[in-house]
Amino acid sequence: MRNGRGAQLLHKDSLGQSAFLAIAEVDDEGAEGRILLAAPLEEEEMYRHHAADITEERSAEWDDASGTVRARIRRTFGAIVLREQPDPAPGPEQITQALLDAVAVKGVAILPWTEKARKLQERMMFLYHLDSDWPDVSDETLAATAETWLAPYLSGVRKRADLQALSLYNMLENLLTWSQQQELSAEAPTHLLVPSGSKIQVHYDGPQAPYAAVRLQEVFGMMETPRIGFGRVPITLHLLSPASRPVQVTSDLRSFWQHTYFEVKKDLKGRYPKHYWPEDPLQATATRRVRPDGQR
Repeated sequence: MRNGRGAQLLHKDSLGQSAFLAIAEVDDEGAEGRILLAAPLEEEEMYRHHAADITEERSAEWDDASGTVRARIRRTFGAIVLREQPDPAPGPEQITQALLDAVAVKGVAILPWTEKARKLQERMMFLYHLDSDWPDVSDETLAATAETWLAPYLSGVRKRADLQALSLYNMLENLLTWSQQQELSAEAPTHLLVPSGSKIQVHYDGPQAPYAAVRLQEVFGMMETPRIGFGRVPITLHLLSPASRPVQVTSDLRSFWQHTYFEVKKDLKGRYPKHYWPEDPLQATATRRVRPDGQR
């Protein structure tokens, strides 16, 4: 009924064929009252007599199955839905709000993340944990603040293909000032330059973050563990054999050279006798090859 309460007809009542009823009397027994007196009511009569009380609502929501925003028009008379149909021309604000609501409920995982964007997010979070002046770009915060950072890019976006065309990398980068972008490169670099000349990727995910995996021979001559994050955080080094298998994990390279290298060297020299295993790794020439030039 208009007030939201349910009511039912007696079985086989001919009034059951009517789309609407004008109800004059209902008993108060049970969760749903029993209709005792009513008459058929045409929809046109409702519009004629109660037009002022009939409202039209426009709504839009993201539909996962179709990968698009579905918009609808609903006409109601109190709690009664008179008519519901697709909205052929929803407003852009409705569509944008539907997308923002979907992100708030389902999270930012529904957005087109690329590996490049995720790695930027990890680097920014690394610096945020060290300095709260940096933007918090965690998934939870991004979902909660989508209206601020995402909405400006949603003009014309309605379906999944439109979403896929968005660049989350650029959106995240645009949250930084020019000076922060420069600081990001210096304090949370994507790669570490090692003595051999190789650029080794720095990873910011996992419990040992930041970390880099590099062959042992490529860091000969590097005495100190590289530090980033305003000089406060050492990069954990996963030192690898010539076959790129891990032989040691350390965040104190100086201690490794002084106390562990010679044991590791014995094992590696036995397995890789053609490779270069110097007595003094700090004075040795780093190499990407089996041996550096001029070494036997």
